[in-house]
Amino acid sequence: MVVTLNGEARELPPGSTLRDVLAILGYDSPRGLAVAVDGNVVPRGLWDGFDLDGGMRVEVLRAVQGG
Repeated sequence: MVVTLNGEARELPPGSTLRDVLAILGYDSPRGLAVAVDGNVVPRGLWDGFDLDGGMRVEVLRAVQGG
């Protein structure tokens, strides 16, 4: 299935979850991350069981500190 991940079309295995997407992107820890699907923020507690469907738009944002 194809989803739009941070603005790029990506092929993912059927049945992929948000947690799978984070692993694909190399995020070992959810600390400082926010995820939105089709413009709606998904709470961290739902990431493991949030199944993705083809055509969905997923945005993963990471908070960074700076000065």
